[in-house]
Formats: sequence, structure tokens, C-alpha cells
Amino acid sequence: MSVIKVAIADDHKIFRKGVILSLRQYNNIKFVQEAENGQELIDGLPESDPDVILMDLRMPLKDGIETTKYVAKQFPKIHILALTIYEDERFVTHLMEIGANGYLLKNADPSEIKKAIVEVATKGYYLNNFVNRILLKKSHARTKVVPNLNIEVTLADRERDVLKYICMEFTAQEIAQKLEVSPRTVEAIKDRLMERFGAKNTAGLVFFAVKNNLVD
Repeated sequence: MSVIKVAIADDHKIFRKGVILSLRQYNNIKFVQEAENGQELIDGLPESDPDVILMDLRMPLKDGIETTKYVAKQFPKIHILALTIYEDERFVTHLMEIGANGYLLKNADPSEIKKAIVEVATKGYYLNNFVNRILLKKSHARTKVVPNLNIEVTLADRERDVLKYICMEFTAQEIAQKLEVSPRTVEAIKDRLMERFGAKNTAGLVFFAVKNNLVD
């Protein structure tokens, strides 16, 4: 696996250094930028050009929510992992909807942070048990409160197959092999679904699919 370039934005220097030190054991991860706030991160992105950002939420000048919105729009190829103390499901839902590719709590083990970095870099999203529980809870709550969903979604068979495999964490190459089509076709279908559902990235697409019961 090629080296994954990572930036970290957190206003607590000791925590930043601790994360960097704890991930030094992984040869496929290289930190290319540190920032104390969202504005400092944004200013350095053109030069550091990271693949993944570890993003704190509460920071001075420009917080993680504002910064996530900006980066998702201006640097769509960069993947964002929220790394925060906030366990509130409202933060999870909002961050995933505005462009984050995953959500981690700060008490996560280095091995999980490493796994999340690799998965968002290769697959486009990372959903751990914490996020999955929130998705499941919201899915059940919505089904009970609104039996007839307001969002009527009709998918072609090929679209449904691609969406199902994306949610199963297969890469575009793997999906192409399973469906006997080209990876370019898979990417085109994924892009079309993202545009149709207003998803910012693959994580947003998976989030929408699960929330609206589009996959089994």
C-alpha cells in the first residue's frame, strides 16, 4: 500500500503530538501537516496536500464543522475523519451529512485510528460500531414514526447492486469484477447516485442509503 498523507487539526498540542507519536509505528501513514485551528489547516492544504484529515470539532477561529464544510467543497478529494470528544448523535449525523468520511471518538485506540485512515483513503468512508448504532437507531425510529417514507426512491437494478456493494465496503475495482463491468462504469453510477441524493462523498451516500432503508 502506498503511503497515506495525513493532516491533523486540533488546538491541543499535547493531543496532536500524542496521536502522531502513536501512529509512528505504521509505515504507510505520514503526517504532513499540523494545525491549531481550521483556518490554519485550510491555509496549509495547498502545500501539504493530504489524503486524510483528522479533524477536531471545537477549535478557535474556525471550528471543525465550518472547516469540514469548506474542505468538502473546495478540496473534495481530501477525506475527513472527525476526531472528537463529542458522543452526541446530532454531531455524527450533521458531520456525515456535510462531508465527513468518518467519525471517531478521542478515546479510540491507535489501531482503530489507523484502520479508519486506511479505509477512508481506500474506500471513501469508515463506519465504526458507534456510528452504525446511531444509523440503526435512526433507521428504526424513522420506520416507526413514519411508516410511509416521504422520500420515494426508485433504483434501477444496476444502481441497487452498486449501492449494495458500496455499503458492504467493496472498492470500485471489486464491484466492477463482481458485476462484470468496468470500474469507470461503477464510478459513474456512484457519482450519479451521489448527485441524485445530494451526498457529498461515499460516506454520505452510505449514510443516506442506510437512513432511508435503500439496502438490506
